[in-house]
Formats: sequence, C-alpha cells, structure tokens
Amino acid sequence: MSAKLFLGQRLRRLRRDHSLSQTDMAQSLGISPSYLNHLERNQRPVTASLLLRLAELYDVDVRTFATGGGPRTSADALSEIFSDTMLSDLGVPRYELVEIANNAPAVADAIARLYTAVKETGRNPELAGEGDARALVTPENWVRDYIQAHRNHYPELEEAAETLGGALSDPLSMAEPMRRRLKEAWGISASVVPQSELGNVSQLYDPDRRVFLMSSQLRAENRTFALAYQLALVEFASVLNRLVDDAAPPDEGIRQLLHMSLANYAAGAIMMPYGRFLASAEAYRYSIDRLSGEYGANVEQIAHRFTTLNRPGARGVPFFMLRVDPAGNISKRYAGENFPFSRFGGTCPRWNMHAAFQAHGQVVTQIIETPDGQRYFTVSRTIERPIKTEVSTGLLAIGLGCELRYAHKLSCADVYDLEKAPATWVGPACTICPRVDCAYRATPPAGRMLAVDRTRKSISPFPFVTS
Repeated sequence: MSAKLFLGQRLRRLRRDHSLSQTDMAQSLGISPSYLNHLERNQRPVTASLLLRLAELYDVDVRTFATGGGPRTSADALSEIFSDTMLSDLGVPRYELVEIANNAPAVADAIARLYTAVKETGRNPELAGEGDARALVTPENWVRDYIQAHRNHYPELEEAAETLGGALSDPLSMAEPMRRRLKEAWGISASVVPQSELGNVSQLYDPDRRVFLMSSQLRAENRTFALAYQLALVEFASVLNRLVDDAAPPDEGIRQLLHMSLANYAAGAIMMPYGRFLASAEAYRYSIDRLSGEYGANVEQIAHRFTTLNRPGARGVPFFMLRVDPAGNISKRYAGENFPFSRFGGTCPRWNMHAAFQAHGQVVTQIIETPDGQRYFTVSRTIERPIKTEVSTGLLAIGLGCELRYAHKLSCADVYDLEKAPATWVGPACTICPRVDCAYRATPPAGRMLAVDRTRKSISPFPFVTS
C-alpha cells in the first residue's frame, strides 16, 4: 500500500453499524482502544494488515471500504444528481460530493431520495398533493435500493433454502418433489390450467380451496420457479415477514412488492441451493447454459442467482446484472458489488448489450473501461418472457458483468487475451460523462461550457471545455 489511508469516518460508521464500543472493536481487532480512537480521528492511517482483519471479521470488501464505495449512494450518483439543470449552476465540486458520500452516507441517501421524489413529481404531478412525501418514492426504487443496501444477499433465507432445496433435489427435476412437498406438508394442490382460466395472471394461489394454479403457457423452468415461489411463501413465512417488518416499508404497496421480491429470492435459492450451486458455478466456470441444464433453470434465473453469491467465506464472482427491453427500459438492476452505470438513467450506448437483440440466442461479450480506469468483462444475451403476448415478441436482454480481474474464471472469456485485449470506453449517463471525443454523446455534460465552433464539426455533437 503506497498511499496512507485515513479512513476514520468509515471505520467509525462500521463500528456503529455493528453496535460496538471502541473497546469491543479494538479487542476484536487486536489493537488498543486508544489506537482505534486515533484511527477514527484520522490521527493514524489504516494499515494493510488492519484492512484485511476488518474484511475477515466484519465482512467488508477491502477495495470498496478503502475507496469509499459500497452499496449506499456513491459520489458518482451524487454527481449525476447535481448535474441536473436545477442544480448544475451551483457548480458543486466533486471533492465535496466525495466527502458527503464517504463521511455522511445517510445524508447522501436523503439527497438521492429527495431527488427521486422530485423527478417522480414531474412524471406524476397528482402525487405531490397527497401530503406524505414518501408517496413520491416509487415502489421499484425503494425496493431496489433496499435490496442493494443488503448486497442482494440474505443469510437467513439462504440457510433455510439450502436445507429445503437439498432435501428436495432431484436429478430429473425439482418440480415434482416441490409439488409433493406442497401437498403433503401444506395441503396445497398444484395444477396447470389453461391461461383462459387465469385471466391476466400467470399463477394464482387460492387460500380457501388451498389450490395453486399455473398457466399452461408458462415454460417448464418458469413453472418450476412458480412452485418454488409458492413453497417459499409457506415454508419461510415467518422469516419473510420478519425481514419485511425490519425493512419498515413506507406503505402497503411497497411492503407487498418487497415481500414478493424476497420470496422470488428464496425461490431461486431453493432451486439452486447456495453451496451446491456455487460449487457447480466454479466447476462449470460460470457457463450459464451448463448451469441451466444442471438446475432446470432459465438464463435469467441463473444470471440473477449469480448476483446473490455473497456469503462470507464462500463468495462467487461478484456480478452486476441488468434486464432491458428493446426500447431500453431497465426492469431489473442488481449488483453483488459495484455497478458501473448510472443509478438514475440508462446505460452507455457504447456498451453492446443491445447488440444481443440482433444476435438472438447468442452470447455477446465485451471488455469495457469506465472513466475511472476500471475494466469490466460483460456478457449479454436475449431471453424470452415467461409468457408471450400478442403485442410483443417476448424478447428481453440480460447484461451481466464483473471486474476484469475475475474474468479468467468465466469460460466465455477464454477467447480473450485478458492482459492485452483492448477495452471499449464507456461512461455513466451522458450528463456526467467526462469523455470528450464520443460520437454517441446524446447531451452535453452539465456544468461544462460548450466548445462549439461553427467553422468545424467535431466527432462529438457536443464538444466541451475540459478545464
């Protein structure tokens, strides 16, 4: 470690998050309380050995802890907020945003929540008059932020699902063992019925008749997931309710969406029990097709499961994941560690994720580099919706990525010389992207003066002054 790391605020926040006194934390780290006090007051730098000890004891990622990253609102997200036209004239320097993100994360989260509410007011003005400002926070954003704050990993659900999933494992299919479990343990009969009997839903549980119905239009792997979902609702009811209560959602709609999201998480964990799935993923070098065959799961289910492999002492490759439709709308966004794209906007057009729509069924790979010099290996491919509709082709695209240092673990990266392969420069939202010569730039960067010259046309439609 060449530079001295003064991480007092982060160290103090970590201690308080674990409800520890300075004496308790110092004892666990093998240092004196007075030395810890000096560290928290930035009178001593944090050493490499101490960082490793923190990672071992408190499940922190060394890189993100040392650089101020993590699941909460980052400096990049704040930069995106302050690039908005209603704030850009303030000219808030990046170092101030870094200080807020690192030293006052709750304030950063509050700024992000307020900004989200303001943007939602613009889309839905009628919400502004309801009195409760929390109504302006969309359910999707609230649940997404909550899940990301937990790094998309829930140890209680993992442990319960691993026990149940292990007991129900079957080399042919888990569907039949799960159907029997619902019937024998819970008195719930599961049946497949024509879509016409279900109307506009794909699955339905009738508690009065204790019948679980699934559409005949669901694909086989989606029926298996539906059974796992219903099983999670009854088997893990107390755990799910406790997790939702602890989260304290602001309204009933968000509460139900969070409950459904956690039950979906548990369903994936039942189908793909943690220990066995991680071992398979490592053995198959994260081949989605091989894992799909092994676990009777589809591409999206496997990709989502990748982002949850964050068990201390048994972590998988830390992936981020996006799901988009042909119009570019993002409907899923998960990250096991860092997420290199805009929190409030879409993806960079230089990332070839959308090329997957022109290569249906094929794997599209790319090495990308973000403005901070970080490189990622990405994998994109199309998937089909669980049920096709008359107005849609049913196609969506999944984008997966991990830091390049993990790419050697992926079978689809074997065709690359990872040490020498060129990377495509990408950025966050155009309004905060510092890239100058980008032909794909859609808007000028906020707070930068344009350098347009009417006598010449540049590659970028919005050249700007860099200093």
